[in-house]
Amino acid sequence: MNSADLNIILPEILLSVFAMGALVGAVYTGKDKLASTLTWATAAVFLVLALWIGTTGEGTNVAFGGLLVVDGFARFAKVVILASAACVLLMSEGYMSRRGMLIFEFPMLVALSVVGMMVMVSAADLITLYMGLELQSLSLYVVASLRRDSVKSTEAGMKYFVLGALSSGLLLYGASLTYGFAGTTSFEGIIAAAQHGHVTVGLLIGLVLLIAGLAFKVSAVPFHMWTPDVYEGSPTPVTAFFATAPKVAAMAMFARVMFDAFGQAIADWSQVVALLSLLSMFLGAIAAIGQKDIKRLMAYSSIAHMGYALMGLAAGTHLGVQAMLIYMAIYVTMNIGTFAFIMSMERDGQPVTDINSLGMLSTRAPGKALAMLVLLFSLAGVPPLVGFFGKFYVLRAAYEAGLVWLAVAGVIASVIGAFYYLRIVFFMYFGEEQEEGLETGKSAILSGFLMASAVIMVAGVINLFGVESIAAMAAETLVQ
Repeated sequence: MNSADLNIILPEILLSVFAMGALVGAVYTGKDKLASTLTWATAAVFLVLALWIGTTGEGTNVAFGGLLVVDGFARFAKVVILASAACVLLMSEGYMSRRGMLIFEFPMLVALSVVGMMVMVSAADLITLYMGLELQSLSLYVVASLRRDSVKSTEAGMKYFVLGALSSGLLLYGASLTYGFAGTTSFEGIIAAAQHGHVTVGLLIGLVLLIAGLAFKVSAVPFHMWTPDVYEGSPTPVTAFFATAPKVAAMAMFARVMFDAFGQAIADWSQVVALLSLLSMFLGAIAAIGQKDIKRLMAYSSIAHMGYALMGLAAGTHLGVQAMLIYMAIYVTMNIGTFAFIMSMERDGQPVTDINSLGMLSTRAPGKALAMLVLLFSLAGVPPLVGFFGKFYVLRAAYEAGLVWLAVAGVIASVIGAFYYLRIVFFMYFGEEQEEGLETGKSAILSGFLMASAVIMVAGVINLFGVESIAAMAAETLVQ
């Protein structure tokens, strides 16, 4: 270890020091009195680090003898992770303060989970990958059950923990098999062991188990079972966090392992990832139709959207990785706006998540109803909104990679999935008005994020704010 290694991972070090220092400082001073200040400070640190990483880094840098790599792909993922985590914290502060849930540990746990995510996307070794993954997961287990007086929140944390332990076991077993047959945990060594597409049966089984463990983290079918209950039971700001930064980190980690460690065996893993993509798209589209709770609906929506992102990964090409990165950036932006709206749903000061409560919202809050309509249409992939271009890129990548059947299936699943988004629009504009109207206007911050997200979905059709070219450069560093 030398100063060059430390400089490469300086953002992670600074964020870790900040989280631990703030944690100790809060414990010995005002504890929850500092919760609001810490939340704003953590969000500010996230944004500063995102700006720093996005504007200063260049080239590919390897640290600690090949354990970590910081390249264009990692920097793209880190910027999206940090920016989305900052947005969620800013949205969460007022919501949790009003309900007496804002404790000083919350922003610190989010900060430590973000450190884990940043390690995940830079991992160049199976051991490093597992360390980052567990740092993220352990923090998320706690924030899922943050509301200790709620049975649903406690249940969400427990389910996430038990199923997360199972996925960690699968991942570790796959890593041990991979190590046994490749003789190393380094991605460079693994890819050398699979040269010219020659993958032994043992290494192939290790690959499948690694994919299973990674699929759990992106909530891909059939490893999705935790998602609806955890999304519904967790406090809404925590659900918003689950639906944004960890999804980007998990998908980037998935791509990193597939291309950096098994890039010589694309034919072997592409078909497995394609199957995960197909199952996720259809289960997410069909299962969401009957949902009455908007948080459970968004859980199934996230499963379907991860299916589309996996379609880009299944292509196994530079264009596929570029499409996946574009899709994830768009997906996170849509989700931030959507969850800002969900957080603003309340009646008599209490949060409401029943879809029926949205009846004739357009008459009481026309601006918010219109913004939500734009976001829902974008989630459904209706042209010419930005969400359409996200799906267009992954469908084109699958088609050009010869996965025509998967692209056709994606179009069919998208049509099916449009139903439940349009159903919410129907309630807002034509549903039965409730006796006690829904209140949505108490937070200027939530309204601001909702409107900003909707504007981006419209204004971004011009050139996607340059994300396309940035994602292309990021993909080049991963897919040689």
